[in-house]
Amino acid sequence: MSGASRLNWDVAPAAAALSGELRVPGDKSVSHRAVMFAALAEGRTRIRGFLEGEDTLATARAFTQMGVRIEAPAASERIVHGVGLHGLEPAAGDIDCGNAGTGMRLLAGLLAGQRFDSHLIGDASLSRRPMHRVTEPLARMGARIDTAAGGLPPLVIHGDQHLAGIDYALPVASAQVKSAILLAGLYATGETRLTEPHPTRDYTERMLRAFGWPINFEPGLARLPGGHRLRATDVDVPADFSSAAFFLVAASLVPGSELVLRAVGMNPRRTGLLAALRLMGADISEENRTEQGGEPVADLVVRHAPLHGIDVPEVLVPDMIDEFPVLFVAAAGARGLTRVSGAAELRVKESDRIVVMARGLRALGIAVEERPDGAVITGGRFSGGEVDSAGDHRCAMSFAIAGQIASGPLRVLDCSNVATSFPGFTALAQGSGFGLRTAPS
Repeated sequence: MSGASRLNWDVAPAAAALSGELRVPGDKSVSHRAVMFAALAEGRTRIRGFLEGEDTLATARAFTQMGVRIEAPAASERIVHGVGLHGLEPAAGDIDCGNAGTGMRLLAGLLAGQRFDSHLIGDASLSRRPMHRVTEPLARMGARIDTAAGGLPPLVIHGDQHLAGIDYALPVASAQVKSAILLAGLYATGETRLTEPHPTRDYTERMLRAFGWPINFEPGLARLPGGHRLRATDVDVPADFSSAAFFLVAASLVPGSELVLRAVGMNPRRTGLLAALRLMGADISEENRTEQGGEPVADLVVRHAPLHGIDVPEVLVPDMIDEFPVLFVAAAGARGLTRVSGAAELRVKESDRIVVMARGLRALGIAVEERPDGAVITGGRFSGGEVDSAGDHRCAMSFAIAGQIASGPLRVLDCSNVATSFPGFTALAQGSGFGLRTAPS
């Protein structure tokens, strides 16, 4: 993206306490999977709470290209007319995943079992993200997937391959890799069995069960037999915990704040940040716990509380891997040292998030020591200035949180990709009291 077309933000310290009741958009991970499984199911599925973000829209377009009829009767609602496990048609051209790493990795597993070839491409950011951790186990199952040099996109997936189930121990805990293998397992003969070094989010397993596939799973283990079918079922998508995370940290840091976040997804493999913030002294309570679309949900009430540094328990890392940028901001606004380790996965997200966050926080006067798999952050006072999000949506929103307690105005560069995961972030933030506006280009 050229500098002339980049979207930047001007961020000012919050003029008063943050307050209000918010409903953040639907969960991105659930939205991706709901469209995928609905497309492969037999019958009609209605999805409510679908995230209208660029990533999930790219996934929906991919299935439209492959002959699936998807209606949008209202905002955040989709009706998907499933074509069955073997009813997809070859796309007429490239399937563009945009910035969606989840979309590309899961599609790689799903398309490995089709009778036709597929060509997956992405934007400049996605094209720098490694795919070998997906393509290597898929190759063990019998898939043929070509990549660019270094295991990078684009992916050329050769169809009409015979897939067989494998017993695979993931070397790195990754829900995306696990999900890609499970999706290939739908088309494989025999059983696909996966073990993880640490349990990761189980959205795929839960949704496969909801669509009628006889999968067995527990934390760190999944077993999926081939040879069954998916049956349409309606899906209610909970509010995205990763989107709520920015407001949890903001209200914790801005004095006097109190926010209520409605119907937030509380999948236990997703809420590691909540546990970490509570260890740091955050005041976050849960109300109205229930279940929505097979997922636990709750209203979260967060009030300002002084935070202190911690050694983030490594057992929490897989359950908060997407929330580390905003955790870095919480640590920078806390008293004392926070140490993060076991998070090397941050190096291969939309950006190298350790580098981007460390560089930005240093520009704001915070002491950060980078480590290969994490960082040591010394809490302090944020200055104003300018930071570059490197086109990473989560880093951009995290720096916007830092700006709420900075000593002066802050400009955040390259924020366009926020729309991939959190459309409407600016308006929602402004409505709760953020000092935030789009900067003139």
